[in-house]
Amino acid sequence: MSAQVRLRLLPRARCMFDEPVQVKVDGLRSGHVVTMRARSTDEKGVVFSSSASYKADESGEIDLERDPSLSGSYFGVEPMGLLWSMRADTLHKRFMKTNSINPHVVKFSVQDEEEGKGRMLAEATNERLLLGEGVNRRPVKEGNIRGVLFTPPGEGPFPAVLDLYTFGGGLSEKRASLLASHGFVVLTVALYGHDDMVKNIKEVHLDYFEEAIEFLKKQDKVGSKVGVISISKSADISLSMASYLPDVDVTVWINGCSANTLLPLYYKKSLILPPLMIDISKVILTESGAINCKYAIHNPLAEENKATLVPIEQAKGRFLFMASEDDLNWDSKAYMEQMVERLQRHGKDNFETVCYPGAGHYLEPPYGPHCPSSFHGVAGKPVLWGGEPRSHAEAEVHMWKKIQEFLRTHLSCDDTQSKAKL
Repeated sequence: MSAQVRLRLLPRARCMFDEPVQVKVDGLRSGHVVTMRARSTDEKGVVFSSSASYKADESGEIDLERDPSLSGSYFGVEPMGLLWSMRADTLHKRFMKTNSINPHVVKFSVQDEEEGKGRMLAEATNERLLLGEGVNRRPVKEGNIRGVLFTPPGEGPFPAVLDLYTFGGGLSEKRASLLASHGFVVLTVALYGHDDMVKNIKEVHLDYFEEAIEFLKKQDKVGSKVGVISISKSADISLSMASYLPDVDVTVWINGCSANTLLPLYYKKSLILPPLMIDISKVILTESGAINCKYAIHNPLAEENKATLVPIEQAKGRFLFMASEDDLNWDSKAYMEQMVERLQRHGKDNFETVCYPGAGHYLEPPYGPHCPSSFHGVAGKPVLWGGEPRSHAEAEVHMWKKIQEFLRTHLSCDDTQSKAKL
């Protein structure tokens, strides 16, 4: 029977990381119940997997776009459920895919749970690419900048984006390479802990990011405008960039704070914002061994902390604020509401907001494994990120499309180009 069963990945088994794939099985008996599985190994060698039971229709077919999962890692009709529901066998593991050169490889399989438990009936391999065809990847080590520049094929000019993906040291290329594959010139930079950079820092200097923007604007194929995309701690850095630097036209803020957090911020050797710190007494240790930090950071609106608030009313560019309502790292929605109130109080309407019920802290390009908790380098222990997997996966699909539309609209060189790209 296994020779007759086919597992197909449509429209093709090799696709971009952020593209959906249709999973279909045929050659089964009518009403046959099988287990669909997905398995992938990340850059750290950690195995992530998922499974779901499906019942074949009268023609002996299963189509994940049509048929519901009866049990397993998720329930109901979820075409990409096998991908976003993948988990490691041990707690507090985040799927690490930071290098864009190698694809995210997922092995799908169909196993017979009726006749000979676990017998393999069919399998297929899905290669999910992070670099689109013709996208140029160039490591950057110029001046103080340490990062990677991604340039799409074609003459341009293209919208330019500075990607502040991580604050935890090192460098992640995933979001930047995928944005480049959608027609953006993207520079992703590390702040510390990468290459020959120091391993730990005690202060942040805006000058570094200003240098990165100047480098980006000098590149061939780049238009006149530059945007910044950020998440978590880097989100408050992006707010400060928009407020103090003249060449930031667009800022995408994802699940961050309204104040400068954790480290003092300097510009041209002068302190511009002191840090908003954590109240250790408000950190909650959970049964899983991970900590909940959602309400641990001091209130930025308290009189003694107001000096840490980023003066976003000074920004000349536009903001896209995106907040997850189940973010357990910090209260992103409340911080977003604070910023909206502040901008409105100053007569500003240069912003858009999006809220995601049920989504957690780590909003990333769609179709990767959801991360509810993982080890945090700064905290020195596992941290809860939050998010109900299905809601989080839906948020990532919406967020990814919204970000691209927003960047194209406000970074395009002219109206004609904007219409063509959209």
